[in-house]
Amino acid sequence: MARYFNGREIELLAPAGTFEIFKDVVQSACDAVYFGGPVLNMRMMRKGYNLSHEEIAQALVIAHSLDKKVYVTVNNLFSEEDVEEAREYLRFLDEVQPDALIVQDMAVLELIREMGLTVPVHASVMMNVHNLEMIYALRELGVSRVVTSREMDLQTAKLLGQRSGMELEYFIHGDMCSVHGANCYFSSQVFGMSSNRGKCMKPCRWDYRIKKDGYVFPAEYPLAVKDMFMYEHLPELIESGITSFKIEGRMRDKEFMVMLANSYGEAIDRYIDDPVGFDRTVDSKELYKNRKRDFSTAYAFGKPGLSNINRRYEGTGKFYSTGKVFSTPTAERELSEDRVMQLRERFAEGKKAKSAKPELAVRVNNMEQAKLVLELGVDHLYLPGDVFEPDLPFTKQDIKELGALKGRTKLYLGMPRMMTELHFDQFSQLLSGECLPVDGLLVTNLGAIHRFRDMGYPMIGDSNLNVYNHLSAGLYTGLGLQKLTVSPEMTMEHFASFTSRCDLPLEVVVHGTPALMYMEHDLFENTEVMEPIGEEDNLHVSNKVLVLKTDKGENPVYRDQYGRCHLLFSKELCFLPMLGEMSDLGIASFRIEGATYSTTELRTIITAYQAAINGTSDTEDLLGGLQPVYAGYTLGSLQFN
Repeated sequence: MARYFNGREIELLAPAGTFEIFKDVVQSACDAVYFGGPVLNMRMMRKGYNLSHEEIAQALVIAHSLDKKVYVTVNNLFSEEDVEEAREYLRFLDEVQPDALIVQDMAVLELIREMGLTVPVHASVMMNVHNLEMIYALRELGVSRVVTSREMDLQTAKLLGQRSGMELEYFIHGDMCSVHGANCYFSSQVFGMSSNRGKCMKPCRWDYRIKKDGYVFPAEYPLAVKDMFMYEHLPELIESGITSFKIEGRMRDKEFMVMLANSYGEAIDRYIDDPVGFDRTVDSKELYKNRKRDFSTAYAFGKPGLSNINRRYEGTGKFYSTGKVFSTPTAERELSEDRVMQLRERFAEGKKAKSAKPELAVRVNNMEQAKLVLELGVDHLYLPGDVFEPDLPFTKQDIKELGALKGRTKLYLGMPRMMTELHFDQFSQLLSGECLPVDGLLVTNLGAIHRFRDMGYPMIGDSNLNVYNHLSAGLYTGLGLQKLTVSPEMTMEHFASFTSRCDLPLEVVVHGTPALMYMEHDLFENTEVMEPIGEEDNLHVSNKVLVLKTDKGENPVYRDQYGRCHLLFSKELCFLPMLGEMSDLGIASFRIEGATYSTTELRTIITAYQAAINGTSDTEDLLGGLQPVYAGYTLGSLQFN
């Protein structure tokens, strides 16, 4: 089955959670179906869902007999143990030959190359593909289609598709996230359940209160986005040149999914048959009546603001009672002596031959912090690509001034986490002009690696590349990275296994308040358009800082120069007690995320870590001399096994 409009193929892609659901969905008005197998996909939470090996093989026979396609999701991050399981699973999938795999982890691309497999590959939405350079890089790695980031508007999608020639897939209906793809670490840090490994506990759908400037604002579910609904905008989707229209819903029931696929398929056929006289609203009332949440067009036509958020409560009431569907507000775990001892003992098992003393890196937010880092002789100074307000981005003159002062410190220029074509033009202009006194680049996405790898600057991979296994580490190193930051989601066992298998230079974020959520959605808008409903001071940070509050804690939120929001830990990450054991694992560099500290606070933290690295003071004594700036100390994902 295939649909065409003016010679361009259009594919309606529907989900199936089980084989029984698949058998009905594939008979609906869709052109292709996607589902997960027994392992390594992003929907492993629901018992009885996903397909067995035998069911996958049967599904392919059924679909191909109907001239329809099947895509199998192999789209979570792999631990070292998962890598071995993936070899057998990928070998099976290559034998039965689905029409493509949908993947997130770069390890899949490396395994396909290493094993000589021929199954086609599509880049999952969890790869967060959002610029041309990423598309070019993925095509060179063998990817034949990309699912665009959720925040991509149709005009940008049209531009990227036309300029790259790559097939694009776009979500048109269903559950969306408020956080940029693969940039939400909240679930892993609080529950040990990684959203990038198919186990998200949906903290975005908790009942929060927003506080700022001493006031409380009426935003009950400020992160709970509405469901995507593009039924009335099929002409614009088709005009954008997108190949595949994707419906979300692998956890939905059979009747609901068949209804959705038939409604969208019938509408596409009506538009192809009579585009001028097309009625956009034929099934709108029926779809709205059967909605799971309220509807939005999300980012399809630009930044949606608060119109993308469920203002009443999470869900419509018919299908979900409140935001407590997946989890309830839960406090970040405190750093405990017992857990520290467990970690020290486990890491000691992986001790490597004596290596060079680890270095220290600090990411800052302004010139005052940067000059302090240089004064203290820190090994690496990172200037951020995303600068928190009210500070301003570093200018060329700032970089020159720091270059003149840096001495033996190496100075790195960071990239924004999400880079548009405008950002690439700006950084290309900056880096291709007069030689800047920087020693390298801190890169945040595959596109930046692709664009800047031949400019002569050494490159370090930032934490949001989410390197989780030695295969993805090796692939990134082959692309030109000289050092990689370990995924912030690693549990104790995954961290120990990864570092024992990987001999490449690794960096670990050991202190500070790194972003748990990175989002295009502007939480500050709540404070700018709504009247406060009460007065209340922030508990741990200045009232000038916006916080999201539950009964279990307060998470500060900072907005950067691009208007993007970074939700941080309520506590501070602190690995100081295990620094010696981490050094023995061969970690090349430790990083302090210093953006939110005063210079006085940052000085105390840096000197403590320098003393620990140099062995001039006992780490327990150093920890006793540190006073947390926020709500206490936490070990993040290392709290979990």
